[in-house]
Amino acid sequence: MAMTAQEIETYIRTALPDAAISIEDLAGDGDHYACTVVSESFRGLSRVRQHQIVYAALQGHMGGKLHALALQTAAPDQ
Repeated sequence: MAMTAQEIETYIRTALPDAAISIEDLAGDGDHYACTVVSESFRGLSRVRQHQIVYAALQGHMGGKLHALALQTAAPDQ
């Protein structure tokens, strides 16, 4: 079963309540998304660490219920 954009946003928002989140279903199949997450929590962290935080927020669904996620992260005004 695929994951909805709303489910993805809920998982990320739980971990990063201040985040500005934008999600686009790239293929219309609920399996391939592009996601941009901007959060003050990312300030001073490497891009790799920022992505790790988002993947951890997805609680193991990446690669299973969620097949592909093109992820962009940043701190505000970064």
